[in-house]
Amino acid sequence: MIDFLSGLAQRSLARRSLLGTALALPLLPAAARAQQSGPIRIAALSPLSGAGGAYGPSMVKAIRAVVEEANAAGGILGRKVELVVEDDQTNPEAAVRAMRKLIDVDKVSAVAGVWASSVAAAIAPLCWESGTMLLTCAGADALTNLPHQGFLARTQPNTTLQGRKFGEFALAQGAKRVFMLSPQTPFVQSQFENIAAAVKAQGGEAELLVYDDKKPSYRSELQQALRFRPDAIVLGGYLPDTTVLVKDMLRAGFNGTRIAFAYSVNQKLIESVPADTVEGIFTIAPSPAEGSPAFKHMTEQAGTPTPDPYSTQSYDQANLALLAMQAAGTASGTAIRDTLRKISQAPGGTVVSTVTEGLAALKEGKALNYEGASGPCDFTEKGDIADCQFRYEQVKAGKLTLLRIA
Repeated sequence: MIDFLSGLAQRSLARRSLLGTALALPLLPAAARAQQSGPIRIAALSPLSGAGGAYGPSMVKAIRAVVEEANAAGGILGRKVELVVEDDQTNPEAAVRAMRKLIDVDKVSAVAGVWASSVAAAIAPLCWESGTMLLTCAGADALTNLPHQGFLARTQPNTTLQGRKFGEFALAQGAKRVFMLSPQTPFVQSQFENIAAAVKAQGGEAELLVYDDKKPSYRSELQQALRFRPDAIVLGGYLPDTTVLVKDMLRAGFNGTRIAFAYSVNQKLIESVPADTVEGIFTIAPSPAEGSPAFKHMTEQAGTPTPDPYSTQSYDQANLALLAMQAAGTASGTAIRDTLRKISQAPGGTVVSTVTEGLAALKEGKALNYEGASGPCDFTEKGDIADCQFRYEQVKAGKLTLLRIA
């Protein structure tokens, strides 16, 4: 898995000379690029189309709400903040082109709202070479093993943790034989290995089949899965291929437990297929910190009464980037990198949940402990989120019904 992401990162570096012909401006260190007057620019590089297109608009909306609130409070370092929005199309090639523009033309200090692991891996080398801070919702384990020099941090739990949660949940449903169906993604192997570890620790068995996500039917893949005699099937894909797969599962007559990522079996999918196709499917996702001051503020500020996990994470990423620059006294990616943990988890720091609260506390010379809409934003040295809660839901009568948050 690390080799896969490292290879993708290297390929993205090799493509830079070709992409640079359209934007022939050199990459410069962030400290050299950061002007000390005029607007401070941060970016939202989110999936406004493609497999993640259902989430990108709300992620951008959350980031924009933070920028507007910061400007209403007087800006960062006395300067206006501008948000530059680009569509990564849930596609690494498109993301690299957009990231070059954000670095070379827009000269952003940070990029937030990056959703897909493949996109994060592709743009990460551009970010660490230019000194641009990358804040992402991508979960592939190997991302934080890249040589990112601290210029990458994620609010999404890694797939080691997610895989264990999937395996434990399958066991809780009485499954002993678990089969995972997934396209090739940067996280599939780690996800499966941790599912398998949890299942095998309780005497069960697990098997994986990786499929082509562009196929019009997965009947042959399902036949192979059913020969394993699974009690539970884990759906590891994105919305387009999962939509095809759940229809084929119904035709194949599988009536065991089905468990999916919440970003694939979402309300959009549920409403696009016959009711019996998805009835009873379980979904798992990192849970927003519902009931927290930050969550309540975000729903009011962004006008989103029931935000998804990626929107709450994007909201927190924007708050963290802006408060880190204010605390550092410099508007650069390097300043964010060096100050991130000082404002997110300072021992004894003043707990804040909004950019307005944070700016006021910094003005008084206080250390900060930012508690976000997605949960405690505490990061390891590698850039992983230290902990979070998970949300378990089930499709019942055409609606996702909450089972528990734990």
